[in-house]
This record gives sequence, structure tokens and C-alpha cells, in this order.
Amino acid sequence: MASNYTMNEVEAWDGCTASAHALRQAQVDVVAAYPITPSTPIIQNYGSFKDNGYIDGEFVLVESEHAAMSACVGAAAAGGRVSTATSSQGFALMIEVLYQASGMRLPIVLNVANRALASPLNIHCDHSDMYLGRDSGWIHLCTCNPQEVYDFTLMAFKLAEHTEVRVPVMVHQDGFLSSHTVQNVRPLSDEVAYEFVGDYVGVHPMLDFDRPVSYGAQAEEEWHFEHKAKLHHAIMHSKAVLESVFSDFAKITGRRYHIVESFMAEDAEVLIFALGTTYESAIVAAKKARQKGIKAGVVTTHLLRPFPFEQVGEVLKNAKALAIMDKSSPSGAMGAMFNELAASLYQAKGCKHPVLSNYIYGLGGRDLTQADLDGIFDELVQDVQKGTLTHPTQQFIGLNGPKLSFF
Repeated sequence: MASNYTMNEVEAWDGCTASAHALRQAQVDVVAAYPITPSTPIIQNYGSFKDNGYIDGEFVLVESEHAAMSACVGAAAAGGRVSTATSSQGFALMIEVLYQASGMRLPIVLNVANRALASPLNIHCDHSDMYLGRDSGWIHLCTCNPQEVYDFTLMAFKLAEHTEVRVPVMVHQDGFLSSHTVQNVRPLSDEVAYEFVGDYVGVHPMLDFDRPVSYGAQAEEEWHFEHKAKLHHAIMHSKAVLESVFSDFAKITGRRYHIVESFMAEDAEVLIFALGTTYESAIVAAKKARQKGIKAGVVTTHLLRPFPFEQVGEVLKNAKALAIMDKSSPSGAMGAMFNELAASLYQAKGCKHPVLSNYIYGLGGRDLTQADLDGIFDELVQDVQKGTLTHPTQQFIGLNGPKLSFF
């Protein structure tokens, strides 16, 4: 029986600490991990909880991130609640096994402290690893601060394990900007948190010897297509379950989340769309722009996969100019988020087709300043006044030297 962990009503936690406590409260059966910056403190804190008797589950240190996810797959298939954490190169090493986990419909929860991918080697935040895993068959939840990391990690278990979902879930947070930045977090008590997550209910566990099953079977052209179609169906329909989870969570915390969050977007003529901590930074810039008489707003999504095309299109359709922020290298195309939003707006009913622009920023942890955000709003205003782009569609901002512009 695990010892009770005493917490204050308000704790000063960084995102890694918040994540580790959520894993502790969910009473995970198996955590298998290989540490990598900046997700290391998640595993370090969890290991400390285990050593001090606050955890009953198994904690397995392995030789690589590939092995970590492989162990998670085995433990989940056996019939346990399972989780791990990683970043960057470790995430890239996991990729092969991420597809195994989703294809087997194993409800693993993976915390990702987002970090740039080499080369050159870099330990700081961008969203390269987040975008690398977009098509791996996992649900992707995005957070903006440590409170959301804590909340969404708890909700991730409830979502992944739901009988209508049974799909693994990633919870993303910005490396260092969230993972190592201390803010006030209001945790639930251990009892309330576990009651919310609920007891783990296995589906076709391999250790149920009365009902033998196979995992990882080979399926060629006769059935491979059908497996992928069913997985896609489950992911696409998980939005309704997530909304229900949000509602249940709000009843016990008062914190009501939405798949698409916005700030003063209802009457906004110019909007910035950004993920992670940038959303909160852009809100500061939007408040300043409003003081100057600019109808500015900000939009983000907590759900990268399945992408909420309808909800995003509805929020953005009345804007006159939209800046889409991508914190990863597009490597020869428009930014990944630009493409998602362009598709959303193309399909949106009654869309006024705002002028779209793509800003590449923050690669390798490069600071995004309030001056940068002020400049974006100023350029959007010029686009509205002219009724067309007054600058290249894609710009790399914050470089040491002149901006690079494309398209």
C-alpha cells in the first residue's frame, strides 16, 4: 500500500514535477523509461516517489527510449496502466514502437517535453518532435503551462482507456519554457485524482489465459487497410469523448477546458494562432494591440491529433488576416500548422477567407519577444488595410541577421 503524499492547496511546480505527480496519482502499474533532457525530471521525480514508498507500481529503467516504449507496449498488452516520458532524439528513437502501440490499440500515456531535433545538437524547445509523431496513430494533447500539464496528464488516462477510444495519448509541453518553469499549480487530492481517472479496466489482456489473444500479428493486403481504418475512426471520434472528459474534470476542479481556446477572437480582425507557451505570450501582445485600437485576438488548440478542423474553422472564419506560428522547421514547404489551418478554413462554412501568413520562429529555443509579436500584429493590420499580403507568405523571424522570406 503506497504512502499518502501530503500536498498544499497551491503548489509551486514546474511542468515536469506536475507531470510526475499526475502519474503518481493515476497509480500507474508500469513506468518504463530512459531519461533525456528536458523530460528527465519527470522520470527522476517519479523514481523518487517510488523510492520513498509513494508508488506501488513497477518502475523500470531500460537502455534506450526504443526499449522504454517496447517495455510499455509489453506491459500494456499484459493488462496494465502504463506510461513514460521522453523528448527530441529519444522521441525519434521511439518512433518505430509508437506505431506498434497505436496499431495494437494500447492506451499508453506518453509525456513529451518538446525539444529540437539534431543536427546540430540542441537541448532547447521547439516543436520538431511533436510534429514528427503526428501520423503515428496517437492522440496528441497540447498544453500551455504546468497547470495544464498536470490536468491533461490525468485526463489523458481517462481518454486513452475509454472503451470507445483505446488509443495511446501524448501530452506535450514546451521544453524548459514549461517543463522547467515554476508556476502555481492547484492539484487534486490523491483520492479525488484517482477517483477521476478510475480503476484500470483491461481489454483483451494477454495474461488472461482463459481467453488467449495475439498482439502484433502480421496482416498483409487482405486486412492491413481495415486495421488502419478502424484506428482512424477511433481517433476521429475521440473528440466527443474528450469533450466529455473536459466536462467531468470541470465539475471537480472548476477548470473548464475546450478543444480550441481563444482570447478576444469573437470580434478580432487580426489573429495569431500558436501552440504551447506562445499562446500566453501572444495574449499579452493582443492586449497591447487592443489598447492601440487594433481588434487583435489569439487562438490555440489543445488537440493536435485528431485535428479539430471544424472547431478551428469556426473560430477563425471571420478574421481578416491570420498569422500562423510554426515552431519547427518546414524543411521545404509551408509550416505544418499553416497547412492544417489552411485546410480548416477552406472547408469552413461562411469563411471570409482571411489573408494567411506563416511565421517560423523559436527554433532551437530562440527567444520570441514581445517586440516580435507586436511586429506580427502590425503586419497583419497592413494586410487588412491593403486587403492582401503586404509581405511574403512565409517568414523566418528572430534570426541573427535579416529575416528569411519565402513563397
